Amino acid sequence: MSSDDTAQLDQPAEPDEQPSEPDELDDETRLRRDAALARVRKLGDPVLRASAVAVERFDAELSAEIEAMGELMNDALGVGLAANQVGILHRVLVYRADPDEPITALVNPVIEWLSDELAAAQEGCLSIPDVHVEVERPARIRARARDAAGGEIEIEADGLEARVIQHEVDHLDGILILDRISREARRDAMRAAREAREARAAAPAGQPSAGAPDARDPEAGDPDARETGGPDARDAGGSDTGGSDARDPDAGGPDAGGPDAGGPDTGGPDVRGPDVGGPDMRDPDAGGPDAGGPDMRDPDATTV
Repeated sequence: MSSDDTAQLDQPAEPDEQPSEPDELDDETRLRRDAALARVRKLGDPVLRASAVAVERFDAELSAEIEAMGELMNDALGVGLAANQVGILHRVLVYRADPDEPITALVNPVIEWLSDELAAAQEGCLSIPDVHVEVERPARIRARARDAAGGEIEIEADGLEARVIQHEVDHLDGILILDRISREARRDAMRAAREAREARAAAPAGQPSAGAPDARDPEAGDPDARETGGPDARDAGGSDTGGSDARDPDAGGPDAGGPDAGGPDTGGPDVRGPDVGGPDMRDPDAGGPDAGGPDMRDPDATTV
């Protein structure tokens, strides 16, 4: 989720992940952000449609993976990031809804309860550049997970934190914000994204980009773009979104990733760091310094 969607998905109205271009963004921060966004998997990549596998080993390698994800999220100016978004099919997410709080990592998260009260907010996603849509989600949640060392965590969240967690758990189940909106809203969002790309392409040489370039057309690049609006997060097996694939099998055709999408064998032990065709997040030279937390720019939008 990106930080410009702070009042939405990752901001109360939060999800992996596109920030707008604030005038005060200095060149170094902009370059660091663009480099980070280039490492985030984009719409059309099969790994974004794959369900992540539960982590079984809590060791130094997992801790390094989580640390690298946190650094990438910071550099991308996001407020949340799921492992799928960096090509790793582990049920791991990181987030920071409050810039004054430390990054929280949730391993094997399970949403145990969702409130009947709903809240609508604008959400963006680091994996879908230039797209911001209004998503309605439960206003409050209760979730359980493990931390990097394997300790148990229980979280009761509302507002932006609840939205960000739901957004990132969706990623772990292969669900995108485009699946949570109507066909008409999806069409409008894609049109706006295309116009934004065209505007950047027509901008004078040397003018800073509004985000990391993505050569793929998000309208044509996602073979699993559903045409029926998108499933309710509380459907497909109840409120537990921690492991099952909540997608409607009739809403978008076969999974673009195939039966496995390059991920680890779900029937065997935890495969450490299954990098589905992209960079390994545990590369110590690929991360970049901690940007000090998300830039909470547009109060009406949140990107993760």
